[in-house]
Amino acid sequence: MDRALAYLERNRERFLGLLLDYLKIPSVSAQKRFHEDARRAAEFIRQRLHDAGFQTRVFDGKGLPTVHGWRSQDPKRPTLLVYGHYDVQPPDPLDLWETPPFEPTLLDGEIRARGSADDKGPSLALVLAAECWSKGAGALPLNLKVVIEGEEECGGDVVVQFVKKHKKELAAEALVIADTSGWQRGTPALCYGLRGIFAAEVTIEGPSRDLHSGSYGGTVANPATALARLVATLHDEGGRVAVKGFYDGVTPPDAAERARIAALDFEEGDHLAETGSPALYGEEGFSTLERKGARPTCEINGIFGGYQGEGSKTIIPAKAGCKITCRIVPGQDPAKGFAALERHLRKHCPPGVKLHVRKGHRAAAVYTDPETPWAMRARAALEGAFGRPAMLTREGGSIPVVNLFQKELGTQPLLLGTYAPGERAHSPNERYYVDDFFAAIRTGIRLFGV
Repeated sequence: MDRALAYLERNRERFLGLLLDYLKIPSVSAQKRFHEDARRAAEFIRQRLHDAGFQTRVFDGKGLPTVHGWRSQDPKRPTLLVYGHYDVQPPDPLDLWETPPFEPTLLDGEIRARGSADDKGPSLALVLAAECWSKGAGALPLNLKVVIEGEEECGGDVVVQFVKKHKKELAAEALVIADTSGWQRGTPALCYGLRGIFAAEVTIEGPSRDLHSGSYGGTVANPATALARLVATLHDEGGRVAVKGFYDGVTPPDAAERARIAALDFEEGDHLAETGSPALYGEEGFSTLERKGARPTCEINGIFGGYQGEGSKTIIPAKAGCKITCRIVPGQDPAKGFAALERHLRKHCPPGVKLHVRKGHRAAAVYTDPETPWAMRARAALEGAFGRPAMLTREGGSIPVVNLFQKELGTQPLLLGTYAPGERAHSPNERYYVDDFFAAIRTGIRLFGV
């Protein structure tokens, strides 16, 4: 291991340069105009795997490619499977970025760029950790397989096709993912729970065209007003989701887990400052941390319709709509949750308009034992890399592919939290500490060395 760690130190500048080059590629999967760039990112990571001594292949399917690398198939050795994604969220709104999203900028020890923390930096770090072993120490001590996909941020299914088609080649004892945050700056985390998700898009139609609000106002239903009334029915005054059947299957955290969560060094004031909101808010009866990772939610992600330009335009819009995502916890079924949401929307839709509800992507929640042998090895690797014990956390976000690997391959996920929270993933001015990048490489080196 010492030789692998020494190789990292000799190649720090080159490794950082590789990350900056990677971040210059605008691999936005949600927008087709960036798909050729996304394919360039796929080739970039394939080349890094090749340079690290992996055999590689690219699986296209019907979408953006999934990159697969593998090496050292010794049945006497343990096997790990590493997952990551090269695609990134859209950078919009561009006017809120302090530096250009695809011109990575080093500032105050941070890399400012879209995709820096989510997930190009951490996933590249694990590939470079493998290079440190293969080139610095001569060989990897275990069998290592890598899958890097390009549709994580848009819900595509090329990786689903690939995994189902290549189960035997992907078999492993544990799945390593570095796509969750650490606990605090300089303090890593092992995440043992992720919320699931289901998405919906709602459209309300009224008149066949925008109408003059003076000539027609008060005579027909206004879709924007109807949407506002409908959205307002989704929660009660205590912050609880008011959809009948939404909480079916939900079990509140037991006493042991609530004690584990309460023991974490968490300052609500720091959390509030990070959000920039004027006050905390959420479901009554639960702490902020419990709401964040262990309770389901229903959120409006965007509302659209009517005139949005400068000044006023006196119309009744022809239609209005919103996008909804619900985060769910173990015990909830995403298909049943969507059905309950749709029933609620149809029941409470005001008269005089037409309602359309379109189903979006979905995934079940994840919960895994943080005390298994591989989990303990991951915690030791994180502690060795950061010099601090890894905290045990539940994340509020979702990584749908974890369910895929659990279902198809039966692998235990090891969710390594190696970057500082507050990274602004999915928001303008995404950032990633340079120190966290190198700590993630050290984590991979130590984990691969067990």
